[in-house]
Order: sequence, then C-alpha cells, then structure tokens
Amino acid sequence: MRGWQLHNYGDELQLSDKVKIPQIRNSQDCLVKVRTTSVNPIDVAMARGYGATVLNKLRCQPGDGIEFPLTLGREFCGELVQKGMGVTSKDLKQGTRVWGVVPLQSPYGAHAEYVSVPASCLAPAPAELDDSEAASVLYAGLTAWSGLYITGGLGGLCGATTSSGGGSQKRILVLGGSGGVGSLAIQILKSQGAQVLATCSENAIELVRCLGADFVVDYSNPVAMEELCNFAPFDIVLDCAGQGGQHAAELKFDYRQYITFSSPLLANIDRNGLGFGALQNLSDLVRTNVKSLTQRGGLVKWGFFSPAPHGIQFLQNLVQKRKLLPLIDTSFEFSEMPKAFERMQNGHLRGKIVIKL
Repeated sequence: MRGWQLHNYGDELQLSDKVKIPQIRNSQDCLVKVRTTSVNPIDVAMARGYGATVLNKLRCQPGDGIEFPLTLGREFCGELVQKGMGVTSKDLKQGTRVWGVVPLQSPYGAHAEYVSVPASCLAPAPAELDDSEAASVLYAGLTAWSGLYITGGLGGLCGATTSSGGGSQKRILVLGGSGGVGSLAIQILKSQGAQVLATCSENAIELVRCLGADFVVDYSNPVAMEELCNFAPFDIVLDCAGQGGQHAAELKFDYRQYITFSSPLLANIDRNGLGFGALQNLSDLVRTNVKSLTQRGGLVKWGFFSPAPHGIQFLQNLVQKRKLLPLIDTSFEFSEMPKAFERMQNGHLRGKIVIKL
C-alpha cells in the first residue's frame, strides 16, 4: 500500500508505495481502508521525536527495538475490510463506513491507505458527516471530552465513565476557541447547558461566536482580557491554546481548575529519562499548583487524549443530534502530506487539516 513514513526524527516524510498492509494480530483488531485522515499537532510533535522515550517502549514488541519507519496519523474515516474473530459487535460489519482513532502507541498510523486499530477505537461513522468531516472529530473531540470529563470531572463519576456528559450551569473559559480542540470543546459544552467564554484572535471572534460561545475576547487585547474578570471565578479554564500550566498563575482572574493539554509529561522523560523525568514531572506539577493555588485559588491539571469507547459514543450522539460539527481549515490530497504538515506548523488554524485519499 501507499503510506507516508518517517525514517528518523526531524527528517522529511517520505511517500512509499511498498508499505506492508497491517496484519490483524489480535482477535479484537480491525483493518480499515482509509478514505480521509487528518493532521494534528501531535503528529508534528511526534515527527520531531516528542514522546519517543515512552511511546517507543509501548510501540515495539518484546525483543524488537525497531522504531522506524514510523507512520503517523491519529484519526480517519474509511471502510471496514477485515476484523478479528473476537469482534462480535453487530455494528461493525465488513463494508461498514467507520470512523476511528489510532492509539498513540500503535505502530500503524492513519497516514496510509490501510490502518489497523482495536475495535474499541472504532464505530460506524455518522451519516450526518461527510468523509472529511468524519475524519476531523474524534482525536480533537476525545481530547476535549477527556479534559473536561475525566481530568476535570465536569459530569461527576457518570460523566467520566459513561456517555452521559454533564456540566449544566457551569462556567467554562476556553483558551484558543478557534482551533481543532477548542472549537469542539465549545460545542460540547454548549450542548450540555454550560456557560462558555472563549479567547481567540481578533479575526476569529465572529466564527467562535457562531460556534455558540456566550462571550468572546481577543487574547491580544489587554483591555478585552480584563473583561473576563467580570465572570470569574470560572469552574474550569480549558487551555486549548498551548499556554501550559506555567501560564495559569499569570491570569488576572480566579478559577477552580486550570486544565492544559500542553503538559511537560513526555517532554521531561525525553530529556531526563524515565526516572529523573518522573521526578521532574512531580516537581513541575507541585510547583505550578502551589503558585496557582496561592495566586488564583485553583488547581492546575494536565489533560490528555483518551480513546475511550464511551467518549466516542458521546461525540456520536452529539453529531446525530446536530449539536456538533467540526471546522475544516484546509483540505489536501494524499500526495500533499508535507504541505499539510507545513500548514499545521504555521499555526493560527480555523479548525482541522484534512487529507483525502
């Protein structure tokens, strides 16, 4: 099959037509013919070596230290062509149009004509979305959902362990409301009856309002940012803009939780190894929380992507109720994958970057 591969961290992606089609090695795995996929910030980061220390240990089989070539790509829409004997779901029949996500430790990414994933990471694609839209929801959507419901406990125990959601009457500030994660987070929160405020660049304010945000400000305008103090304290400040935990205490308003998806967890281990990296992570978390609690009265937490089946079901329910629709910034052909990575690196996206096969 054709696939884009990385042969060394920091090198350019290479297109090959001799990539082996992934084999089903587990009774719960499924093989999907990819129609559309996307490029996410994690793909660019992984291409530079981010998380390699941990992810390579998870990715490689025992006794097999082979790390390259590596195929990136975390989400897709396609056709189910083969499944393991243990996949008994009546919804997952051969020929079904499906959408899915690729766990970070998987050796098979979606930037190829076929991808193999566990059945738990797969579901029938909603008829309400076309192929490009269906390849633009799950990775960013599950990241936002996990941050709010697993890390943030927004819906209590049921919100974290089921597809019930929750968050009515809560006040949430989304930093970076026009990006892939932020734009979906706003729609998720509004569907649950939360009050949503958001920051973005000046030229994206109207777009973010259209997503449902109740109050939107330009993050580069100090006067506008001061207006957020009128709504404090926030139940959650959701950092979808890459500010990181160190930014939390610098805010001018109080919050109960500050949840960032830009944690130093894997980067610290990359730099210092597993042992010293773990100690550095503990030190960073304690230091940022002491400062945050002292100055703003709330906790700093790290949010992560989680390929939970009930998270997929939650997003599927919203799509079917027409309460969630992804923004697409740019579409590229499969042969233009390097251009898609360049667009991601340039930043200031209005939604997702889609690749059509």
